[in-house]
Amino acid sequence: MSRRPVQAAKAKNFKKTMLDLIRHLRPYYGKIIFVLFITVIGTLLTIAGPKISGEATTLLFNGIVSKASGGPGIDFMAIFRILAFLLFIYLLSSLITYCSNWILSGVSTAISYNLRRDISLKLNRLPLKYFDGQTHGEILSRVTNDVDNISQNLNSSIQQILSSVVTVIGVLVMMFSISWKLSIIALLVIPTSGLCAAFIVKKSQKYFYRQQTYLGHVNGHIEEMYGGHIIVKTFNYEDKAIADFDVMNEELFTSAHKSQFLSAVMHPVTVFLGNVGYVAVCLVGGLEVIQGRIPIGDIQAFIQYVRQMNQPVSQVAQILNILQAMAASAERVFEILEEKEEDPDTEHPLSIYDDKGNINIAGNVVFENVRFGYDPDEIIIKNFSMYVAPGKQIAIVGPTGAGKTTLVKLLMRFYELNGGAIYIDGHNINDFTRHDLRSLFGMVLQDAWLYSGSIKDNIRYGKPDASDEEVIKAAKMAYVDHFIRTLDDGYDTEISEESSAISQGQKQLLTIARAFLKNPKILILDEATSSVDTRTEQLIQKGMEDLMKGRTSFVIAHRLSTIKNADMIIVLKEGDIVEVGNHQDLLAKGGFYAELYNSQFEG
Repeated sequence: MSRRPVQAAKAKNFKKTMLDLIRHLRPYYGKIIFVLFITVIGTLLTIAGPKISGEATTLLFNGIVSKASGGPGIDFMAIFRILAFLLFIYLLSSLITYCSNWILSGVSTAISYNLRRDISLKLNRLPLKYFDGQTHGEILSRVTNDVDNISQNLNSSIQQILSSVVTVIGVLVMMFSISWKLSIIALLVIPTSGLCAAFIVKKSQKYFYRQQTYLGHVNGHIEEMYGGHIIVKTFNYEDKAIADFDVMNEELFTSAHKSQFLSAVMHPVTVFLGNVGYVAVCLVGGLEVIQGRIPIGDIQAFIQYVRQMNQPVSQVAQILNILQAMAASAERVFEILEEKEEDPDTEHPLSIYDDKGNINIAGNVVFENVRFGYDPDEIIIKNFSMYVAPGKQIAIVGPTGAGKTTLVKLLMRFYELNGGAIYIDGHNINDFTRHDLRSLFGMVLQDAWLYSGSIKDNIRYGKPDASDEEVIKAAKMAYVDHFIRTLDDGYDTEISEESSAISQGQKQLLTIARAFLKNPKILILDEATSSVDTRTEQLIQKGMEDLMKGRTSFVIAHRLSTIKNADMIIVLKEGDIVEVGNHQDLLAKGGFYAELYNSQFEG
């Protein structure tokens, strides 16, 4: 029931992914440029701080020396002016940081919003075969976890990258202006820190990608197991489900532990190397002050600059890790956005409406030499041809896997044909837009699908503008009105797909009422009564006969007793038509249909 996790690798194309992400930032280039501009100003103000505070220290030191020598002593007013100016600079720098963070938070949130919107729109344009190969949890993980990861990391990385670069350049200028000798000593540490950071990033990159990949596998497994927890318990699958979860969770733990450990190691390593340079500067700088070559305030400023130099070097190392994690998530998001979409609708589609806005389709359906396989190398429907006159009831029967449900999916263009064509009223279904084509159909599936909302809204799903009277009429035709009225809130009762307050058969009745309300030109019933009791099934069959009058209807059934009155019965076997006729004729033939029918009543 669960899909085994695949071995994940590092991000396939870091450069391409980051360029794609930058393109998604295009609407916000103005805000980002403004943030970068004020970030440069704020960073330069911060860089000027140590030099200014160093001047105050020098004035204080010289004043003390002067007083000891009988001079004028300390000029407190000059020191006060310097400190007041320094306070102004730091306050302005803090204000700039606040503004830039506020703007970037808005940008990152907007990016998150846009990505989720793009994914939602994209998912609606993807062919069904894409979802055949993906678990719901895997898609959910990309929409939630990966987009959140992009948003959070984007907010921190944009500002830090420029701030770090400007800090490094500005600090270097200030350091060399104070002492070239001390600057060279301090700079000897940076290449070592850079090499260590690059080594750690290279090691951690693949683990960040594995972490996001296995997070998707874990989500998918949980969605599968707990979405079908009754089946899991029925078949005593708990131990196997837990074992599968433990395997994926262990992989997630291992990759997350390694990625986070390597990310955490980078900071102390770079700090340690920075401290080595810091100690060397203190020793040499002390000798320079003793010998009178450098004012003591400049040494204080220089030491602060060494600290400032170590901070952006460490930040760059952290940013590299952030970018790796962001790239891993962005790549998974862009994989969805770059998936091949459904073939586009024709540029000049036929309209299904007449001049008055009414649907102008009779319901004639023709399958002509249709060939199809979910895998092009494994064709399951071979040269299938069938003519259906308007208003006729066509039953499609056959063993499991014969292609019954596949036929109606092809009719609604959920999948594209490998060969042949399907026509409605003489027009190739490809000549209509998918929206217009599918608006012709009403469909009741074996699996009753309901969404979170009221019973009234669920019935109204296929016709949002229907009045309450129309909803009630449809419910009565589906023999579900009485049950609804027994509920405390009646038609306003809130339900969902997982609701336990109503049975599976009652859910099925609601979906049948939905089909009644839509009043479609072509009706598809795929095991529509499989979840109801025999008495209710008989009532529904009576309502269905009324519903199918004047409409082309395709009924897929395993219980052959329900399709005795069909105008034509198509018997499929391994994708081919083996028999065609009505119930009595097919029984009289004593062929495959008779074999299927009699097997249901043996004993």
